[in-house]
Amino acid sequence: MGTLTSILVLSFLIFFHELGHFLAARFFGVHVEVFSIGFGKKVFTKVVGKTEYCLSLIPLGGYVQMKGQDDRDPTKISYDADSYTTKTPWKRIIILFAGPFANFLLAFLLFIAIGSMGVTKFAPIIGQISPSSPALEAGLQENDRIVMINGTLIEAWDEVSQLIQESTSKLEVKIERLGSVQTLLLTPKINEYQNMFGETKQKKMIGIAPSGKTMEVVYGISELPNFAWEQTVKSTTLILTSLQKLIEGVVSPKELGGIISIVQVTSEASAAGLVALFALTALISVNLGVLNLLPIPALDGGHIMFNLYELITKRAPSERVLTSMTTAGWMLLLSLMALSIFNDIYRLTNGS
Repeated sequence: MGTLTSILVLSFLIFFHELGHFLAARFFGVHVEVFSIGFGKKVFTKVVGKTEYCLSLIPLGGYVQMKGQDDRDPTKISYDADSYTTKTPWKRIIILFAGPFANFLLAFLLFIAIGSMGVTKFAPIIGQISPSSPALEAGLQENDRIVMINGTLIEAWDEVSQLIQESTSKLEVKIERLGSVQTLLLTPKINEYQNMFGETKQKKMIGIAPSGKTMEVVYGISELPNFAWEQTVKSTTLILTSLQKLIEGVVSPKELGGIISIVQVTSEASAAGLVALFALTALISVNLGVLNLLPIPALDGGHIMFNLYELITKRAPSERVLTSMTTAGWMLLLSLMALSIFNDIYRLTNGS
């Protein structure tokens, strides 16, 4: 059941991405010849109007083949009125951007749904207190509920961490203990820690950890768009930072995961409940949007790069440049796919 859910999630994300391209193409009068979910051999086809809709054998993506545009042969162009080639560069850029945009929009809508169902967060109740820490010296105790920091009301634990980092000097912390409210003053210390990429960083700390008790935060209708926007931006930033660390060598290429990893984590998320599944689906959708905007020939970002060049210089790249760069782009993509699949198989066979 988990594997089926994973396949359905991936297919839905791919469909939504390609639907963005399709709708933008049709809006500008471009004829779409093929709308495919998956690559390779077509296992199911149906012609509606003049467009062939199909499911293909390899579920690692999809494509919308427009008249006058073919990644397999960049020289295959058409000068008919309903051709992609005859559209101005800015219209082509919108058609290309529409796919990744659809992924970001889908993530936004999923976060709207998550917010309306309720988000589980750590309650602002203190658990462990570090020895010789500012919190211990100030008199904070286990099971104290933090109700206010520097005049700001606290609803969840993540707000505590944020306000500590934003502080410029001492913290005025109001806590609830045994039915009474007390005010304590303390000064954060700058300590070292390891972030999710294994890098040693510094941040302000007072030496407390959450108790582990959770609370459900349900957002009002007026707050949902802000929540969804913040989560979409946070997810996008996470993906971009991960790519940056990969390029810098901070993250090993061994950490790359492919289709097998996606199936595994999606199966686990579906077992954990609808909110977890929606959250993971939103993150994967953002991931697809970001990756497709990378300036790699054969991806949307690469095609956008070519059209920006034409928009600025008023001339299209030569066929030789298009062909060679597109071939190089496909070689890079296939190499990354092969590496990710190898990593997946290695992790499976080594039980990690």
